[in-house]
Amino acid sequence: MGTILLVILIILLLGALPTWPYSSAWGYYPSGGLGLLLLIVVVLLVLRLI
Repeated sequence: MGTILLVILIILLLGALPTWPYSSAWGYYPSGGLGLLLLIVVVLLVLRLI
């Protein structure tokens, strides 16, 4: 379960990068939010809470 969640979060993080012209105005908000979520999940996996 935890590995699947981690893989899904990594894919979402890559999808949130502002690479297209219309998404360049978003700034770092989408990838920053997903990065924070990814960090929390990694910490929970290391602590064996998931």
